[in-house]
Amino acid sequence: MSASKPQESGEVRIEPSLNKNEAEFIDGRRKSVLQSLKKLQIKCRQNEVPNIALLGSGGGQRAMVGLLGSLVQLQKTGLLDSILYLSGVSGSTWCMASLYQEPDWSTKLETVKNKIIKKLSGPGVSWKEAFDKLKKYYYGKDHFSLTDIWAVMVITSYVKEIDEHTLTEQWSQHSKDGKVPFPIYTVIDKTCKQRNIGDPWFEITPHEAGYSLTGAFVDASNFGSKFHKGSKKNQQDEFDMLYLQALCGSALADEVEIEKQLWQKIKEQHERRLEALESRAGMEEIFAAGFKLRRGEEVLHISEYRQEDPTAPASDEECYQMLMNLVDMNLSALTEEDPSAFDESIRTLNVLSGGQSRSGGLRIAEAYKLDLKSYTMDVINRLSGNNATQSQLFCVNSGYIDQPDLTEILSKFQDVGMSSNEYEHALARIMKCISQWIWGRNYNFLHNMTGEAVPSTLQETETRDYEDAGLLLNSPYFSVLRKERDIDLIISLDFSEGDPFMTVKEAAKTCKKLNIPFPEVNIPSEDVKKPKDFYVFKGKNTPTVIHIPLFNVVNCGDKIEAKRKIYETFQGPYSAEMITDLVEVAGKNITKNRGKLLEQIRAAVGQKGSRR
Repeated sequence: MSASKPQESGEVRIEPSLNKNEAEFIDGRRKSVLQSLKKLQIKCRQNEVPNIALLGSGGGQRAMVGLLGSLVQLQKTGLLDSILYLSGVSGSTWCMASLYQEPDWSTKLETVKNKIIKKLSGPGVSWKEAFDKLKKYYYGKDHFSLTDIWAVMVITSYVKEIDEHTLTEQWSQHSKDGKVPFPIYTVIDKTCKQRNIGDPWFEITPHEAGYSLTGAFVDASNFGSKFHKGSKKNQQDEFDMLYLQALCGSALADEVEIEKQLWQKIKEQHERRLEALESRAGMEEIFAAGFKLRRGEEVLHISEYRQEDPTAPASDEECYQMLMNLVDMNLSALTEEDPSAFDESIRTLNVLSGGQSRSGGLRIAEAYKLDLKSYTMDVINRLSGNNATQSQLFCVNSGYIDQPDLTEILSKFQDVGMSSNEYEHALARIMKCISQWIWGRNYNFLHNMTGEAVPSTLQETETRDYEDAGLLLNSPYFSVLRKERDIDLIISLDFSEGDPFMTVKEAAKTCKKLNIPFPEVNIPSEDVKKPKDFYVFKGKNTPTVIHIPLFNVVNCGDKIEAKRKIYETFQGPYSAEMITDLVEVAGKNITKNRGKLLEQIRAAVGQKGSRR
């Protein structure tokens, strides 16, 4: 099937237009927005109603609670009904899934908020409930993956429930006259992301699932079913909300990103150690050479600093430097850079067999990645024959993702009635998922499609793997930047860890590359560590972008870092006190900026009217 007009639900739709059901809902919602603007004393005609999108970034439970607190205050300040779209990444989607359980939740948000907080502060899902659910996933799907295990083992510990409703079931309870914003859940295509090809941006709405920029979609109830040349061949059950939350929040799904982060942490630890050793008498030149190497400067061979006997064991300091070079070598290969300079430095220490690397002299990053683990372990094994300490070697070994202990998981399978044969089959299947790091695997509805509208890279494989969009961009900009959604104003709530401006800066950079209208983003250098609570970016013929960092000098004063440490992404579920505090902190970003938000909404009305 080639690019064509919209098809029936059992076929792929390839067309740069909104799904007809979404378009009908948006028409109704825009009428509600018009009434909201009149209540806010903003003069506006129906054709001047601005399309406003609210974005919730990722950030685990911090994002879930932060989005909840922000929405509550948007409702109290009368601004929520002006929002047309609500789109989320990772933890923000956990909040969205909880909200949309309630029919027309925006009309009773204070009650809904209290119900969600009570649930989050209450007891978790029992082992029996979790593994009963895992069995359903295991037996009910053609493609069982680590996302299913993640759903029942991790997501339930945060959201404290197993929501077996489907997205289409959940949406059916909402009124058709537009009382709530239209929800968009976002993930990315793992292969497109890792290879930097095709269209990685993937959205899931109550009506369709598909590639946002390519414009290729299937009915949401058919996402995961088997397709061939654009037509459905084998129906799979529609995913439920627990799986959707796990798919959107699968922060460990990308092994390349995990390795980068682990190697970077190891590098930082060793750099601190190297800096301490640098003060030792007689070692300054050796470490200067090491740091020059990492800066790409000319490097003297370490052998020039070695003892007269070239066969003597490497000194403690040389072992540390070699480990640093090994870490940099792994980082270089993972980022598609040439790691050969680090290989040369390692071999000058003569720790590998005959002073030669196992890479056989290959000097390109891709070749190194093919056998980088064995190369790394070879160096480590040689070092263990020298005088490298166990703590040094542990730091490097921890850079690899070990297979988790499956004993407890599999014992639970037996506890819920799995036979010996079934148990062995489950063991093999789960081990395969771990060894190949399979997350979010589903049938590829674009398999064997024809036509230039779909990139060939999206047609070739029978399956595709999907993962947390935060692994590429921690905010769902590209779901609302679809041309046909015609967004005038984006309000980005940023709950990210680290650089509070990374999402908007990366969105601007990617849009420039893809020729998507987006305003220029310039951040004062002094704001990076001390962000304010409200930023506006405007451009000619672009949507206006409002950026609101969660922790800032307005709601946290000089305690921004302290707040960040309290609410880290990877930590256990929050206590009731933490949840209440975070709801309040996030809400302040809305209440304190109500006037500024109104000003930008008025400006969006005026801009829309001037274009008519």
